[in-house]
Amino acid sequence: MAATLTAKAPAPARPRKLLASRKTRVGILYALPVVVYLLVLFVYPIFSTLLLSLQDANGSFTLHWYADALTGVNLSVLITTLRISAETAVLSLVFGFLLAQAITRLKPILAGLAMLVVVVPHFISALVRTYGWIIMLGDKGLVNETLTAMSVPGAPFQLLYNELGVVIGTTSMMLPYTVLLLYGVMRGVDRRLMAAAASMGAGRVTIFRRVYLPLVAPGLASAGLLSFILSLGYYITPALMGGPNQTMIATLINQQVTKENQWNGAAAQGVILLLLTLAGLLLVKVVTSLGASRKKRSAA
Repeated sequence: MAATLTAKAPAPARPRKLLASRKTRVGILYALPVVVYLLVLFVYPIFSTLLLSLQDANGSFTLHWYADALTGVNLSVLITTLRISAETAVLSLVFGFLLAQAITRLKPILAGLAMLVVVVPHFISALVRTYGWIIMLGDKGLVNETLTAMSVPGAPFQLLYNELGVVIGTTSMMLPYTVLLLYGVMRGVDRRLMAAAASMGAGRVTIFRRVYLPLVAPGLASAGLLSFILSLGYYITPALMGGPNQTMIATLINQQVTKENQWNGAAAQGVILLLLTLAGLLLVKVVTSLGASRKKRSAA
């Protein structure tokens, strides 16, 4: 009768033995400042905000602030925030894609100069740039004066203190992020793949849809998500370029804290904003995972 030998799995190392290792102790020592930093500046504020949103004036547990945040005017503000953020993300993706695609086709020196033009305005204060847009889009601003001089019907247009003005302003603020992300992804695309597809008779539309777009899809998802998340909590531009009907959740939180001294309601709004951000991250993760699995199945 033949004897069969089975290899035993190595027993897991005990915590004491792991801590006795010098390498482990040095790693813990290096990681400790980062862990403390995250606990103090990220974890503690989030949990404090969560606890504050679940307390009433007497410190008792309540869900009143969440019910208040999801009804009436507060719900309208939340829907407006989601709508403007989605519009900003879409426009940032469209213009960012076209601009990044054009820059990737330039020579390296010209591409560097173009990226400098895109990035340098981002170093200027957002408040200054917002006032610049207010001057340009006003009734006597450059845009309306130009349209009036061209005898465009209906000019001058109302481009400020409405949703159009807010979307224009927020899109200009998010565009550099989108271009930077997409440019990095597009530069990594192997152009030989498109040349190979063209040599096999594929048209430009087919190459773009079947080859190029799947390669840059992760960058598109990341750029769109980044623009959407940043727009959710953006304050300066919507507050200055929007009207009463374009109040966003960041403006509402500011009003609750500074004018109404309602910290519990503001905390509930902040938690809802955090949950929306996490939902967006989860959605992009699911979409990218489905895309990766589909790509593996097609390759197999």
